Amino acid sequence: MAYRILALDGGGIRGLYTAVLLSRLSEEIPGFLDRVDLLAGTSTGGILALGLAKGMPCQAMINLYRDKGREIFSRTVWHEIRDLGELIGAKYDNRELVQTVQAAFGDATLNDLLPRHVLIPAFDLDNQVAPPAPRIWKPKFFHNFEGPQSDGAQKIADVALRTSAAPTYLPVYQGYVDGGVVANNPSMAALAQALDPPTGNQRLENLRLFSLGTGLTPEFISGDTLDWGLAQWAPILADMMLEGGMGVADYECARLLGKHYFRLAPVLPKPVPLDCIEKIPDLIADANRVDIAAAATWLETNFMV
Repeated sequence: MAYRILALDGGGIRGLYTAVLLSRLSEEIPGFLDRVDLLAGTSTGGILALGLAKGMPCQAMINLYRDKGREIFSRTVWHEIRDLGELIGAKYDNRELVQTVQAAFGDATLNDLLPRHVLIPAFDLDNQVAPPAPRIWKPKFFHNFEGPQSDGAQKIADVALRTSAAPTYLPVYQGYVDGGVVANNPSMAALAQALDPPTGNQRLENLRLFSLGTGLTPEFISGDTLDWGLAQWAPILADMMLEGGMGVADYECARLLGKHYFRLAPVLPKPVPLDCIEKIPDLIADANRVDIAAAATWLETNFMV
């Protein structure tokens, strides 16, 4: 029996791009979202995954990004003065994001999403254990599968805010930062969770995994013998490692699942930073221009069978 996974990348305001693609795919293949057994999402993809698990329509999430994006990614003069620009504080405060997420999810918990299962990566800055266990930072994968490791009692809103607390952009939330630090493409993490005997307990041949990105950045570095140091690498290294890690998960899932895996990750016409609210109309237009025929065919033959 097929076990269906939907994995959604992180990408800030580019979650709007993902939401539009999901809306188009759900119109092309009615009911495919209802067939998903495990929804995995990182950062903005985590908010989308939790929204889908709760039953929010795609159009409602499109409206959320379009209507609230400008408020979430806004700065006041006082914020600029207090943080010396961006030198000693996050680029944005998280008040609008907290209010938006809490309004969407209220006090509901991950257990309230059952029978839909979710997997949401974040990064725990301090595990706060008692000696002699080591006190370290570590990845954290929130899920609502049954068992002693379940996070089902956690509030959906808290998990959504933990996975989307992007370093330098937003403050730390409850001791966690953005899941993109460890798994901006959560496909491989979702695959592992589905195979884990205490939780998913699935067989590899039964898995069907659809992975959806927020648009790849059309950037490159020319030159075969660059002799760069910190000044040249620092501004681009984070983005390079982020997209490189997404490619690793894509490679691994494709090798393990073959034809039972599909990734839709179009290249954007132009780079769109994760807080670029000026590009909201462009993101909607770009997502509406993507050719989804191959993705729709794959969903028809894998999710709907």
